[in-house]
Amino acid sequence: MLQVRVAHVVPLHLSEGYLDHLLGTAVAAERAGVRPSHATAQSTKRRHLLPLLDAFATAMRSDADAETNDVTSRVGVRGKFMSTGLSTGLTSFHVRGVTYGAFRPDDRKHEYHDLNVVERDFAQMASNGINAVRIPHTMPPRALLDIATRHGLRVMVGLSAEQYVGYLIDRKGAPAIDAIVRAKVRSVAGHPALLCYALGNEISAQIVRWLGPRRIERYLKHLFDVVKAEDPAALVTYVNYPTTEYLQLPFLDLVCFNVYLESPERLEAYLARLQNVAGNRPLILSEVGLDSVRNGEAGQAEALGWQLRTAFASGCAGTFVFAWTDEWYRAGEDVDDWKFGITDERRRPKPALAAVRRAYAEAPFPRDRAWPSVSVVVCTYNGSRTIRDCLEGLQRLDYPDFEVIVVDDGSTDGSATIAREYDVRVISSENRGLAAARNLGLTAARGEIVAYLDDDAYPDPRWLQYLADTFLRTDYVAIGGPNIPPPGDGAIADCVANAPGGPTHVLLSDREAEHIPGCNMALRRAALEAVGGFDPQFRVAGDDVDVCWQLQKAGWKLGFSPAAVVWHHRRDSVRAFWKQQKGYGRAEALLAAKWPEKYNRAWHPAWSGRIYGSTAGRRFGWGARIYHGTWGTAPFQSLYEPASGVLGSLPLMPEWYLVIAALAGLAALGAEWEPLLFVLPLLGGAIAASIVQALLGAAAASFASKPRRRAARARRLTVIALLHLLQPLARLVGRLQHGLTPWRRRGQFRLGAPWPRTLAAPRKGTWQAPEEKLSSIEAALRESGAVVRRGGNFDRWDLEVHGGLLAGVRLVLAVEDHGPDTQLIRVRSWPTFSRLGVLLTVLFLVLPVSAARQHAPFACTILGGLGLLLAVRKLQEAGHSMGAVLATVQREAGES
Repeated sequence: MLQVRVAHVVPLHLSEGYLDHLLGTAVAAERAGVRPSHATAQSTKRRHLLPLLDAFATAMRSDADAETNDVTSRVGVRGKFMSTGLSTGLTSFHVRGVTYGAFRPDDRKHEYHDLNVVERDFAQMASNGINAVRIPHTMPPRALLDIATRHGLRVMVGLSAEQYVGYLIDRKGAPAIDAIVRAKVRSVAGHPALLCYALGNEISAQIVRWLGPRRIERYLKHLFDVVKAEDPAALVTYVNYPTTEYLQLPFLDLVCFNVYLESPERLEAYLARLQNVAGNRPLILSEVGLDSVRNGEAGQAEALGWQLRTAFASGCAGTFVFAWTDEWYRAGEDVDDWKFGITDERRRPKPALAAVRRAYAEAPFPRDRAWPSVSVVVCTYNGSRTIRDCLEGLQRLDYPDFEVIVVDDGSTDGSATIAREYDVRVISSENRGLAAARNLGLTAARGEIVAYLDDDAYPDPRWLQYLADTFLRTDYVAIGGPNIPPPGDGAIADCVANAPGGPTHVLLSDREAEHIPGCNMALRRAALEAVGGFDPQFRVAGDDVDVCWQLQKAGWKLGFSPAAVVWHHRRDSVRAFWKQQKGYGRAEALLAAKWPEKYNRAWHPAWSGRIYGSTAGRRFGWGARIYHGTWGTAPFQSLYEPASGVLGSLPLMPEWYLVIAALAGLAALGAEWEPLLFVLPLLGGAIAASIVQALLGAAAASFASKPRRRAARARRLTVIALLHLLQPLARLVGRLQHGLTPWRRRGQFRLGAPWPRTLAAPRKGTWQAPEEKLSSIEAALRESGAVVRRGGNFDRWDLEVHGGLLAGVRLVLAVEDHGPDTQLIRVRSWPTFSRLGVLLTVLFLVLPVSAARQHAPFACTILGGLGLLLAVRKLQEAGHSMGAVLATVQREAGES
């Protein structure tokens, strides 16, 4: 076992005068092209030792979730939350902070010149449950951090990047910004009280609009690299605000926003939005508060209470209340017409301080809350390698009323034996597949909520709290949360985590989901039983998608809780990844047979939502626009991007390899008939598209355990690119082996002649609106297995039945009223052919004729045969669609 002993480091005490000297020396040296080397042997050791210790801490498993104010170890990021600890294991750290400053400086322009006042303030903060202080604008002296250490406080240090951004416009007389930032970082680097560095605070939206977002992003990325070079183990953030929400800053360790909203509903909705911006990183409200001059001290206290409770319930990793005191200095003068402090100028407590103390004591949830009972079901099949991790994590859950049920689905590797070592119920059965095992767990469950967890995943200690809280506050019948790859699983697992095809959420909005992956899925037991549980035909995968669609079909909604985190081990070998993706391909074939209406012409699920986390780190693509408001005055400015088009997603489709194979076959015919060699550039373009897509995917990779060497990183990126190429191929193999092909027939219908038809049928009795009749026809078509699409706002047709990739049928309905009790129902239907089908038909009519004229009989035969097959296939698809429409309309007319 690796043992690490950390010697006590005596912090350096830098006077503010020495700090000024240090800054001046650094700036002068930077301008002279010389990097100052003032580091002592102690600080050099610190800079080299801390990255090693931080990497070691990150790789450790969480042993507890107890809150701590111990500042003997640095704060780190662990998924959506922050943590501390080394030798005793990781402990959670919820930021319960206040902002401190800006104050009137002394004659030497030192803002924090009276350390006695700082000492008293920090002692008062600590006694009121505050554990963090944010210094927003001025670099604090190291002595301030020493005082923070004595009182168990962490400090967010501001580096004031916003003060220098104007030099990106006017470079004349620009200072050496890198040197200034380096000197600031060196003055506190490695200090145990350091929470994180904030690169800047609210760069003006007008300046961002002037320079463009990308230039600001590059500026902040450069300063981020400067900070990391000086203090590699430190956390770095940037304090943003809603007016520049659109900035894409994926490199930051945590996401901070200043948010002032005076309605609980609006704050909760916007925090859901910010959680999606943050992705799998912690979200901290770096400023939240209310002015007591305009709202009264009682109103301020009430607002801060619900603001803090809403923030923590929404999964924030912490908050900073603006501000500690009403003493505030800005733009060269004291500010006395705003009073955001929770103490007055003389540090006398206002009612807001008691409200903050109570809210922070409860965070993230009150201990005496009435929680619903939960049954956690873990299904395992030969999961001995990871199930111990899973059960250890379940033992650390912080929840008052839950049970754990382990369903052993015929394992042969001792998984059940391991499970019986823990305080859980173990149910053993023969191997019948994942869905059947989940149904066994449902039958045995006693809780109001049934939470499913994979045997290769383990939960955050407050996983159930966040799930249950979302159930209590909403009418969702199923809720999921992020599944994050844990650090320390190895290089291949890191690569697989960055490959496509992993378990992800599909979100319809910031809070409502369309799909929840089964590795982190909680459901109301009554709703799950109402839809009959999981479909046993899904033995390996696809059962979660099916049950989500079943619940939505029943009229219920699914939700997403960004703080309900589980740590999900990814496959640790390429072979295991290949097998997994083949299994997913088989599941897609089963789903397509059961839910044909959920798939498009090419047999791909037509999701309405977007993939969770897909916006994190994305660049501005074609068609992306930022909502600025008139003259850039909108207080909330967001990036709006169009849904990814077909062309952009083609290289990730399994059938893309069939396209490449078809082009390669045509190019091979070029050996007999040279004109077909024109396909070679198309073949090259198709292959290049896959390679470019793989390289772009690798370039966007982020790692749970970051490689230190460039060569190691390059190897990982190479593996990721290869996995991007392998994933659609594995899915294709799984699809083809189980009958899911682009030419798969949709439903079993009798053939109908594929030409236009018109049907008129009288209807007597109660008057029926045309919309009701169309809905009835649509429902009947879907029931028969047809894939139906509704017409849009600008279409002259009502319903379209897809026969396949090449053809379908559209219909339009009209109703004539004849007297008080008679209607005449008219339905007109006609075949339609996809543009792809028409193009291919024309192509394979022209090519064989040309080949025959140039005396290439083999090419002519092959191309002519393909053209004939396409024509027959088009007529088949149109005929089957017409047969479905005629049978359904005639039946509906007969019932009328």
